[in-house]
Amino acid sequence: MSNLITLDDASPSVQYLCQKDKRLAKVISMVGPISYIPHDENAYPFLIHEIIEQMLSIKAGQKIYGRLEELCHGDITPEQITFLSDEQIRGTGTSNAKVSYIRNMTNAIMDGSICLEQLRNLSDEDVIKALTKIRGIGKWTAKMYLIFVLDRPDVLPVEDGAFLQAYRWMYKTDDCSEKTVYKKCKKWKPYSSTASRFLYRALDTGLTRQEFHIFK
Repeated sequence: MSNLITLDDASPSVQYLCQKDKRLAKVISMVGPISYIPHDENAYPFLIHEIIEQMLSIKAGQKIYGRLEELCHGDITPEQITFLSDEQIRGTGTSNAKVSYIRNMTNAIMDGSICLEQLRNLSDEDVIKALTKIRGIGKWTAKMYLIFVLDRPDVLPVEDGAFLQAYRWMYKTDDCSEKTVYKKCKKWKPYSSTASRFLYRALDTGLTRQEFHIFK
């Protein structure tokens, strides 16, 4: 089982980021310490959750995922999903396309096309390549997997709307082109994931609802 990880003023990654980016340092001070446990023990249900949540609000995604969890008797596994019909999965409120994506992910695991355990030994780029071979898994999902399951330290989720929302707030900009974001956040390397976690937490806790002031 994964250990609890805490990011605070004593963490080398946090110290580094605070030295490199004054705006991010302010956000980190506003958010305070972050503690989390990587989802590596629940890699498959994490992917199913991400498939369901694509293009949906967090609330809607959680509701549908909860219904699927009930159908699986509280434990979403490839075997449990295999026992369900397409109609049952669709009955949770998810779309036909996402039913097929869930099937694709499940079949890939069941027939050995992909082994989630082995992804731990691959580079970030190779993890993305392996996951995106499965229809329905895009770069966004693969990056969420790298950050929240494999706990990779240097992933910049430029494809993620929540991240970009917090990015716009912190930098006071409407320019969220991939090229611009990569250039602006280059100074976060090799701890882009840590920076992203603090921006996500700022959004989740409602800090982004108020105007950002670096010196207040």
